[in-house]
Amino acid sequence: QVQLVESGGGLAQPGGSLRLSCAASGFTFSSSAMRWYRQAPGKERELVAAVSSGSGVTNYENSVKGRFTISRDNAKNTVYLQMNSLKPEDTAVYYCNAYTWTGRGSVNYWGQGTQVTVSS
Repeated sequence: QVQLVESGGGLAQPGGSLRLSCAASGFTFSSSAMRWYRQAPGKERELVAAVSSGSGVTNYENSVKGRFTISRDNAKNTVYLQMNSLKPEDTAVYYCNAYTWTGRGSVNYWGQGTQVTVSS
């Protein structure tokens, strides 16, 4: 029943912009911390950005600070990642993640990922 569906990936030129969306269902979105991860071929998965549930506090990986913005719309059960000033090193599969609580404890949910390619 739980689903996280990413969209908005694709090809962009260096300096360009993309906006990723993640539509969530099957759990209480408003009480869940939401995160974006990315993984490039041959590299470790890394946390890109996160937004908390109640307060909406955000944090970012250093290399994307000032360029990427994470936001959430609880009425739409959707989290976004606005990516500006894109660089080739941003090329990766981007994954949506939810950290939340069930009756048994905490759990992580993952989307299937969306490809972002930055190239001239």
